[in-house]
Amino acid sequence: MWRDKKGAIFDMDGTLMDSMWIWRDIDIEYLGRFGIALPEDLQAKIEGLSFAETAVYFQEHFRITDSIEKIQSDWNDMAIDFYRHRIGMKKGARELLTQMKERGMKIGIATSNSVELTEECLAANGVADLFDTVRTSRDTPRGKPFPDIYLSVADEWGIAPEDLIVFEDIPNGAIAGKRAGMEVIAVADDYALPRREKLIRIADHFIEDFTQIL
Repeated sequence: MWRDKKGAIFDMDGTLMDSMWIWRDIDIEYLGRFGIALPEDLQAKIEGLSFAETAVYFQEHFRITDSIEKIQSDWNDMAIDFYRHRIGMKKGARELLTQMKERGMKIGIATSNSVELTEECLAANGVADLFDTVRTSRDTPRGKPFPDIYLSVADEWGIAPEDLIVFEDIPNGAIAGKRAGMEVIAVADDYALPRREKLIRIADHFIEDFTQIL
């Protein structure tokens, strides 16, 4: 399903990396600093938002007086140790990237995470050199489910959207890929389990892990 494509674009957290579990821990600790309990629906509320958009949501919804820049800086400080030492790749991901590279495909990251954490994570897992492009939502005016981030990668590569394949783990990301005119493979992630059926309906294909398409 990917071998006839000229390039592949991966979401990072929950798709390429087994990393979604850290954000609940970070949210609990961060909101705890302000005496706020974690709302159970928080992840659904911020799904697909860019890093800056998420900071704006926290500032407005929880009435946090810190600046957007400080909120993001605090999150980075809390997360960097996780991404350096505790985050691993999804099953079969490294092998798939290697196969794609050997076939001469372009490979990119399109993530709502920060560029700093993305680069730390890719380097820590020894795959940074496999990527032609790392694009974060800071590079585009609108986050997922808008298609901007995916279209910007296609524009950079000079490849038509229909010749690219997208890998995503959440509905908003899959919607972004489809709106960009790209084929979408949904990747199972435990933290997206409540939205799995919706994800399957949106995407063109669904896999439990990357070994299924090696």
